Amino acid sequence: MNEGIRFDRLFILFIPWGLSLLFSASAVLSYFTAWAGSFFIFYLTLTGKIKAIPDDLKPSEQLMRPLFLVHIIFAGYMACTSVFYFLEVLGYENFRTPPPYFLIDLNQLEAVAACQRFYVLGHASFITGVLLVMQYPKKQVHSVQIKSVPNFTMLFALITLPVSTLFLLVPDLRQFYFQFNSLSFIAGTLALAFAIPLKKISNTIICGVLYAFNFAQTLVSGFKEPIIISVLVLGIFLFPFYKKTIFIIFIPIIFLLFVILPTYNNAFREQALSSPGNSEEAKAAALNAVLNSDIEDNTTWGFLTGRLSEVQMFTQYVKTTPFPIDYYGFTLIEQSLTVLVPRIFWPDKPITERMVMERVYNAGVVDRVSTVSAKPPLITDGYLSGGILGVFLTLLIYGMVAQWISIYAEKLFGGYILGTALMFSGLFQIFWRGLSFEFIINSVFWSFFTMVVIYFIFKILGIIKKV
Repeated sequence: MNEGIRFDRLFILFIPWGLSLLFSASAVLSYFTAWAGSFFIFYLTLTGKIKAIPDDLKPSEQLMRPLFLVHIIFAGYMACTSVFYFLEVLGYENFRTPPPYFLIDLNQLEAVAACQRFYVLGHASFITGVLLVMQYPKKQVHSVQIKSVPNFTMLFALITLPVSTLFLLVPDLRQFYFQFNSLSFIAGTLALAFAIPLKKISNTIICGVLYAFNFAQTLVSGFKEPIIISVLVLGIFLFPFYKKTIFIIFIPIIFLLFVILPTYNNAFREQALSSPGNSEEAKAAALNAVLNSDIEDNTTWGFLTGRLSEVQMFTQYVKTTPFPIDYYGFTLIEQSLTVLVPRIFWPDKPITERMVMERVYNAGVVDRVSTVSAKPPLITDGYLSGGILGVFLTLLIYGMVAQWISIYAEKLFGGYILGTALMFSGLFQIFWRGLSFEFIINSVFWSFFTMVVIYFIFKILGIIKKV
């Protein structure tokens, strides 16, 4: 479990990036070398060939740790979803072959290939950071003093839900609403996953109602990610108990959601704009649109080529930086540090969204008169800060920090269940996606603060004790 790692093995993770650079004269070959390289990295790391998987738990019982969930979602979204846009640049639409005499935009083709090389470099850097820090302790320094984990997680979900609502009363503390709301959802889902195999009827009903309430909220959120995450998290928590069932039921459901959600969300937003305030009517219209739509309609293809991947926007940053716009250096980090000060103590603090959007406008990703929000993801900010070196260092540190927080959470809360499955997954979901520097640093800092406060509360209540 505490086995070290040979550094020469880590260099293997960067071979796909090196090969993609070697083949850069051919955009198509370079792209697919980099794209397939991420699957190669997944294979090497998820099978323990670079560094052994922690052996304190079965692999199926530690899926919420960074090596698995954060790695698969973050790197998978970042490095693997661009293939649909790349096919569109080659002339494909709805997976149909390009029409005769289709003219490929060679400049855009080269730009996408260049971005994919950054993606595979970022993927290798991120998982290197995780593996370097991944050393879970053999003996915990804290023990959990609770009789029933299923009952405790259910109670925790019921308490944190109204607590989250209280933070809505103070606009400057709104980010704590999202933290506790997420904690409540994770705790309730974890409690439901415990209650079902134990056949605890009362717990199952209560947690089922909580889960249904959260799922209903995601349906009227106007966003696709919360819906997918709701199903995904429940599947992961149930996986150790019902492996075959999860493979048979949940994986097809996730795939189906990716297909139908673009149509659902598009119809929901259109209806919500025409009838503001009537979310039920918008939801009904969206469901009707899904039931009466063609599975291959352009809404789904547009989602796959546009919203699923941010590579198209990344190409614009690569085309404009470092020329005519120079690298930002440490400017974005400095801006991120100013964001850490709560607005309740600094009413005139610059608005984070405006700071972030300034570099979006400078690169010409969207027009200044547009109302569209197009915040750059983490890897883009790494590139804007320092090119190849910026990507490498940003993603390396990102992986190291995510893994360290998971280990520290398990140290504070007596192990995997309360540490990683509840606290880390509930408070640090931002690691799953990776947003702009300002949002990531602010969220991680204050989520860590919240985690430590909860630890001291647990300690005072006797829930956590030193061994």
